[in-house]
Amino acid sequence: MTDGGTSRRGWWPNTLRSRFFLILFAGLAIAYGLSFSILFLERYMSAKAVMLGTLESDLATSIAIVDRLPAGERPEWLDRLSRGNYRLVLGPGLPGVPDMSGRGAEIAERIEEAAGHRFPLRIEAIPGDGKRLQGHLTLSDGAPLTIDVTPTGVMPIAEWLPYVFAVQMALLVLCTWFAVRQAIRPLGELAAAADALDPNKKGQLPMSEAGPSEVAYAARAFNAMRDRIAHYLEERVQILAAISHDLQTPITRMRLRADMADDSPEKDKLVSDLREIERLVQDGIAYARSSHGNGEKISRIDLSSFIDSIAYDYQDTGKAVSVIGIVQGTASTKPHALRRILTNFIDNAIKFAGAAEISVERKGDGAIAITVFDRGPGIPEHMLEAAMQPFFRLEQSRNRETGGTGLGLAIAQQLAGAIGGSVRLYNRKGGGLAAEVIIR
Repeated sequence: MTDGGTSRRGWWPNTLRSRFFLILFAGLAIAYGLSFSILFLERYMSAKAVMLGTLESDLATSIAIVDRLPAGERPEWLDRLSRGNYRLVLGPGLPGVPDMSGRGAEIAERIEEAAGHRFPLRIEAIPGDGKRLQGHLTLSDGAPLTIDVTPTGVMPIAEWLPYVFAVQMALLVLCTWFAVRQAIRPLGELAAAADALDPNKKGQLPMSEAGPSEVAYAARAFNAMRDRIAHYLEERVQILAAISHDLQTPITRMRLRADMADDSPEKDKLVSDLREIERLVQDGIAYARSSHGNGEKISRIDLSSFIDSIAYDYQDTGKAVSVIGIVQGTASTKPHALRRILTNFIDNAIKFAGAAEISVERKGDGAIAITVFDRGPGIPEHMLEAAMQPFFRLEQSRNRETGGTGLGLAIAQQLAGAIGGSVRLYNRKGGGLAAEVIIR
């Protein structure tokens, strides 16, 4: 049923801009065509009425003069009495066929009116010329007289008129395009603003509220919605930070009481659980802080020294972290935020793969991509985007025994936004995961 509907509408444009243009242009073109047709018809009818009126009045005078002239003088007067739409000929004229058309009957009636119904009349059409008619009558003295009639249609069109018509059509297309552009452009801007909407990014400019009242109202509504979403997200983070902060005091008291208790397996389990809770609270506070950014200033760092220092710190503790490729050059960023992002990536790689590799690459647009590779189980393609959400755990591919709260990647994404960068996850060829941060 869907395929049938698609085939039936195959001629219909897919974009609203094209549909609006087609409807508006077709309507204006049809209206313009009707106006032109009515004008042309009115001009034709006026020309026909003038022609028939002239034929009747002039021909009545011409027939009366010819009928009263002596037979010897008639040839000299024929050219004088002829007009543009008829010519007088002495004799039977050219052989023709009876004309029974409405035009022939109308012209015959006019000629009879001109002749005063005193002469028998016969109208014939000349074969080979669809416009030419001949009226045959007999004068008072029995002499035949032929009236060769060439009916005129509409008055000739001026040579410059087609050019004016072409200019008018071009102007119609231009005005239609401009009207469609003015009507559709705000909708496109609204769609682009909605697509780029990310309350987590700081410094985004509000949508322009200039333009017609309807457009300005929609822009104000969109900006208000954007502010409400940002407020709700900020409120959610504040609640998380407040709860995490308030939990620290009771957790500390519970740790002290557990430490004062007698040694037993239950004590060890309780201390372990308290450590997990404490780590969860600390991650919650870290996530809240990362969402609000920090007061760290941007500074220029040497990439080679910066990356090597991170790798050496892990190597000193016996972790398999290495740098692949040549790292050189400098970058302007927030060093502590970038270090936190990379350590989150490396911690995940060590947890789930046992080793991590760091690579630095410069993009064509001047951006710098720092990627942490591992050879772990990876993440299913359909869950890569969800993995960046707070408290999201990949039960199918990540083992709960490895710990974690599901906030590491979310914190990395928040910090990347704070330094004007972005984070991307993708699976490596041959297995494993790649976590990439791009700084500009």
